[in-house]
Amino acid sequence: MQAYLFVHFREKTTPDGEQVYFGLSRDGFHWEAVHGGRPVLWAYYGDKGVRDMTIVRSRLDGKFHIFATDLSLSYGMRNQYHHSWDEIGRSGSPYLAHWSSDDLVTWTEEELIRFSSGQFGCIWAPDIIWDRDTQEYVLHWSSSHVDNDYGPKAIYAVRTRDFRQFSEPELFYRKKDSGVIDSAVYEEDGNYYLFLKSEKNPETIILEKAEHLCGPWTRVEAFSDSMRGAITEGKYEAPTAVRLEDGRWCLFLDYYGVRGAGQGYVPFVAASLADGRFVRSDASFSFPYGFKHGTILTITEEEYERIRAHQWKED
Repeated sequence: MQAYLFVHFREKTTPDGEQVYFGLSRDGFHWEAVHGGRPVLWAYYGDKGVRDMTIVRSRLDGKFHIFATDLSLSYGMRNQYHHSWDEIGRSGSPYLAHWSSDDLVTWTEEELIRFSSGQFGCIWAPDIIWDRDTQEYVLHWSSSHVDNDYGPKAIYAVRTRDFRQFSEPELFYRKKDSGVIDSAVYEEDGNYYLFLKSEKNPETIILEKAEHLCGPWTRVEAFSDSMRGAITEGKYEAPTAVRLEDGRWCLFLDYYGVRGAGQGYVPFVAASLADGRFVRSDASFSFPYGFKHGTILTITEEEYERIRAHQWKED
């Protein structure tokens, strides 16, 4: 029987919100907080805050890796970014924060990883997918770039087998008529499915499909049709999904249409990614508080119990 670990942050005005939090579930629907709803990992370097976490279990050596955006709005928005999202996009951190673990409870200290020098603005929202064609991991993120004077964002990627050595960054996906952020890729029955937040035309979540990670990508119109009426444009971002034990997919979209505690993930369920028709299912899910931009990892019952019973330190 599989269980689930949700790695996320919290939307708070204090610095403790922009740290690493864990949530646990046995069924993917009902979630509980780990460590009493307090951070399990802290960022001490770079912006001293992290957002937009992703987690992966390496199929090559079994190690777990967390990557996150190196960004603290609590500190930086008032300070070096002067209340400007544009300034963050241009001159925010070019690093990703990284932790690793063998057992999901004992983690290395945060390190900052940089993939190139002087090319990208802030590197946002990392996520990871295994490329079956090349037998390596693709770590992708959204960013502006010097090539278009830090204009509309695109998705870039590096490749790795050990999460220590990385290839040179490459363009992964660009939308012709707008910027895109918050990429999340999943494989189902030999096809890849790419969720994105389109910043315009339309300003909402879209889904693309391809046989290979290098593309070409085509729009899944059934998904777009199912989202009409279910969500409001300009108020959802950070798609993340998980496949349940019965084969269904749970998709979570981060609602940011209000300030403060009203923000957090809203759930949808579909029979398959190929079908693409997701049904909003708020009443079937429960969260202890608003989980913000994160990723879900499928874990074992033993791992669930280990995380739940662990005596987390107050850093």
